Amino acid sequence: QVQLVESGGGLVQTGGSLRLSCVASRSSFSIGQMGWYRQAPGKQRDLVATITRGGITNYADSVEGRFTISRDNNKQTVYLQMNSLKPEDTAVYYCNVRNYFTNGDYWGQGTQVTVSS
Repeated sequence: QVQLVESGGGLVQTGGSLRLSCVASRSSFSIGQMGWYRQAPGKQRDLVATITRGGITNYADSVEGRFTISRDNNKQTVYLQMNSLKPEDTAVYYCNVRNYFTNGDYWGQGTQVTVSS
């Protein structure tokens, strides 16, 4: 089992920035792809960004150019730098980690991001 602890959410004005962090309890040996998803009220959970073990990134069109995902394999941590935030970015953001060997998914508890207009 992998425990994920997220931090960095909060309230920010339009155009502001936030940085989310997610630390995995398990050794990086078995950690594969890491990513962030978000869920707004009444909507499904959507992909925000992912990063592979080798550093290949993928972004949702809506955040491309504004958000940057990165990871520190030595610290079992994934980050999401969010710039130029918009009210439509308001959601609960969830960290996701995939087991490198089994492809099993693990989820964090979620952190609220609220962007005021």
